[in-house]
Amino acid sequence: MAVGPMRGRGTGLIGIIYLVIGIVVAATQGYLVAWNIPGNILEGLAAIVLWPLVLFGVDLHSLIA
Repeated sequence: MAVGPMRGRGTGLIGIIYLVIGIVVAATQGYLVAWNIPGNILEGLAAIVLWPLVLFGVDLHSLIA
């Protein structure tokens, strides 16, 4: 059966899609600006990974700062 190799590829593709959506959400919500400040880098990365929270209205600016 060829179930094993396909499952690994599907997981990688889902991860890439998740990160692409996170980048789009973070960019539209203003988290990907002024990456020359360390706090903004942390906020941007957190917004990319935690994008579902950003969509629900959680303000990562106040949580991280």
